[in-house]
Amino acid sequence: MKTTTVLYWVSTGLLAALMLMSGMSNLLSTPESLDAFRHLGYPAYLSPFLGVAKLLGVLALLVPGFPRLREWAYAGFVFDLAGAMYSGLAVGDPLSTWLPLTIGFLVIATSYVTNRRRTEAPARSSHLSIA
Repeated sequence: MKTTTVLYWVSTGLLAALMLMSGMSNLLSTPESLDAFRHLGYPAYLSPFLGVAKLLGVLALLVPGFPRLREWAYAGFVFDLAGAMYSGLAVGDPLSTWLPLTIGFLVIATSYVTNRRRTEAPARSSHLSIA
C-alpha cells in the first residue's frame, strides 16, 4: 500500500506541475503558447480558455473529497493531450513530437490507476471485515 501511495503522489505531483505550467502559459497567452496555437491553426482566444480549464483540473486533482470531479479532471487531461496529438498529426508535425505527449499519457495513467487503487483498497478491506 505504501508503494502505491508514493507512486500516486509522485505521478500526481508531476502531472499537476506539468498542467500547471502549461495552464499558466496558456492563461497568460505567452508568445510561445500563441505561436503553438497559430502553428496548429487555432485562434488565440482559445489559449486562455484552455489555461483556465487546466488550472481547474489541477485544483480538482489536488483538493481532497471530490472523487467524481477528480475523474473528470483526468478525462479532461486525456482529452487535452489527445487533441494536441491529433492536431500535431493534422498539421504534419514529425512523430518525434509524440514523445512528450506519450510521457504525459503515461503520467496520467499512472496517477489515475494508483488513485483508484488507493481509494478502492479501504472499501475492499472494510467490505471483507463485514463478512
